[in-house]
Amino acid sequence: MIHLHRYASRASRTTFNKSWPGPVAAPVFGPGAARTAASENCRSVHSQAAPVAPYKRLSPQRRRIPAVSTIQTIGADRASFVTQSKTPTLEPVVHDVFEPNTGTWQYIVADPLSRKAAIIDPVLDYDPATQRITTRAADSLLSLIKDEGLTIDWILETHVHADHLTASSYIQAHLAQIQGQKPPIGIGKRIVQVQNLFGQRYGISANEYSHVFDKLFDDDEAFSIGRVQASAIHLPGHTPDHLGYKIGDNVFCGDSIFNTDVGTARCDFPGGSALDLWSSTRKLLSLPGHVKIWTGHDYPPSSRGNPVPYMTVKDHKLENKHIRDSIAQDEFLALRMERDRQLGEPRLLHQSLQINIRAGRLPKPTEAGQRLLHLPLKLSGVKW
Repeated sequence: MIHLHRYASRASRTTFNKSWPGPVAAPVFGPGAARTAASENCRSVHSQAAPVAPYKRLSPQRRRIPAVSTIQTIGADRASFVTQSKTPTLEPVVHDVFEPNTGTWQYIVADPLSRKAAIIDPVLDYDPATQRITTRAADSLLSLIKDEGLTIDWILETHVHADHLTASSYIQAHLAQIQGQKPPIGIGKRIVQVQNLFGQRYGISANEYSHVFDKLFDDDEAFSIGRVQASAIHLPGHTPDHLGYKIGDNVFCGDSIFNTDVGTARCDFPGGSALDLWSSTRKLLSLPGHVKIWTGHDYPPSSRGNPVPYMTVKDHKLENKHIRDSIAQDEFLALRMERDRQLGEPRLLHQSLQINIRAGRLPKPTEAGQRLLHLPLKLSGVKW
């Protein structure tokens, strides 16, 4: 059985340019400041779908996305699922929470017996027009944790995101006060090469990003969330450090596979590879057909409407526009690389990378007390 409860919100999208010129510092303002709403005219980082309309609370129901041509409007931005497995292993309860300004799915995955849980890919609110950081999305996760009586054992990142700021450090600090100990922040072991690359690019001192993650997972490393068994799966392609987390009969795949009418994630970031992403999708689609693949983002086309957090392996093999069984490797590589050539730079690229290689910690203050991020100037060939 799958049970869900939801509340309403609205999605928006983002755009950008691929240049990487020299940076200029811009101040960051912390929680408590006023927040300007994101533009509804922007487009998705990974796709250029139309904005998502507001949606209502829905009554409990089983949900599955049918064939792409007949996808139904079923969603809102928060739900909880009690899943039944075809195997005798203990299955988790999955709470999904959609952050509409960045099109990001956040997850809280819980052991139904011990009430131990993990948070996956939490979002920190950031307004690039004012440089203000707020914590509405993160606070909603903390409220959900309290409402459900959960104890957080893990905060898990699938990769260093380039389209939103992570709330991992903020949430960890608050949970340390509530729980009496801080849950570790985990990510894949290849994060070090990503940190070094972008630390040098943005002129960040290594002592601000070294050893900021508490756990670096090896490929296929097993761990547990209460009594629920989990493992880390290396899924390179979008980024070289990218992980998925298999928890029971569920895989939280981050930015690798998107829903069937969206396809897959872009591969044109440093260290990204369409060929690696193809191999990662083969790894995911080799799992049993009933396994649920929970995506990191959703950018619903206008024909669908509301965002949806998961589809099954079987659904993707039959219907995914980029990786269904009828699409060969060469065809995928051609369409993925052609699509990437059309995409611009994520709207929050520079801010996201600088915060996220720090595991969500804020930059150290200057002597004047300001916390600064570096934003590259785009000169468009102008010289003087």
